[in-house]
Amino acid sequence: MTPMSRKQGVIFDLDGTLLDTLMDLAEAMNGVLAQRGWRTHPVDAYRRFVGDGMAMLVRRALPDNQRHDPGIAECVRAMCEEYARTWARTTKPYAGVEELLDRLESRGIPMAVLSNKPHEATREMVLHFFPRVPFHEVVGAKPEKLRKPDSGVALEIAESMRIKPESMLFLGDSSIDMQTAQAAGMIPLGAAWGFRGRDELLAFGAVRVLENPLELMNYLRP
Repeated sequence: MTPMSRKQGVIFDLDGTLLDTLMDLAEAMNGVLAQRGWRTHPVDAYRRFVGDGMAMLVRRALPDNQRHDPGIAECVRAMCEEYARTWARTTKPYAGVEELLDRLESRGIPMAVLSNKPHEATREMVLHFFPRVPFHEVVGAKPEKLRKPDSGVALEIAESMRIKPESMLFLGDSSIDMQTAQAAGMIPLGAAWGFRGRDELLAFGAVRVLENPLELMNYLRP
């Protein structure tokens, strides 16, 4: 078995960390709700709805009396179809993200993306917005794998990079990301520019909350 390297690597969350996807997610789900005559939500409400996968987003957005399993399955399907048509309308990388990725590449730092967004959607969006970034792995939610905050896939990524978990930086914007990093024995860094905010990140174990993406460079060893 190949020894694990002491070299550092970085795992990124996607929504709220690399990409500002909030408006497109909100408008897609609000479209599903409006089609059924149900109350829609302000965009900011979706900051609390996202992060646990598409099915949970839908469950949180539905009216209380519609959160039964058959209804959720049909609405999840409708949301996936609507979002597949509209995910690139306003979504874009956060300021500083592309420069950060360029700097990490120039330093030879292995990078990966780990999202609770469905796997194929995760890969499609990363390829669309970051076509030249040589991510080591891009992984979204798969039926056969547990989602974050389970640490299994994060540890698989570290193993495939041959990097010790304690040498892996994990950057995300939610409690789920911080819990994942801690469970994997990685370094949890919070993205203050994302959906949830500084207080949640610190409460769930962020060792630092970064105000802009380029601050991550301060946590690389010389």
